[in-house]
Amino acid sequence: MNALPLPRRILLAEDDEAMRTYLSRALIKAGYEVESVDRGTAAIPLLEEGEFDLLLSDIVMPEMDGIELAQRCNEVSPGTKVMFITGFAAVTLKAQADQPRAKILSKPFHLRDLVLEVDRVFETERQASL
Repeated sequence: MNALPLPRRILLAEDDEAMRTYLSRALIKAGYEVESVDRGTAAIPLLEEGEFDLLLSDIVMPEMDGIELAQRCNEVSPGTKVMFITGFAAVTLKAQADQPRAKILSKPFHLRDLVLEVDRVFETERQASL
């Protein structure tokens, strides 16, 4: 009897409470397991303790921005993929320079687009392992 695969785990770092709730619900509905935090500094201990398949982070946040968080993620959890969400075009350029392998989704976006992009991250990983 084959065991069902475990759901992919996503760590969501988003400082806007309404957006964090909105994104979490959509990802959970799509079958992902989601842990969410309101700032980058709160994400670091979770990355150190647990195994996450994806860090989904806003770029502009207080205390620690998403780019710095992604750099720390690369150090403490190198197997975790990174995807950014942002509403600032100039920040997108910096993120692309600092984290060239990370996917960037610009706000506003439809929840369907977010789920499709997250699915794509994992599909690309699955194909690479075949």
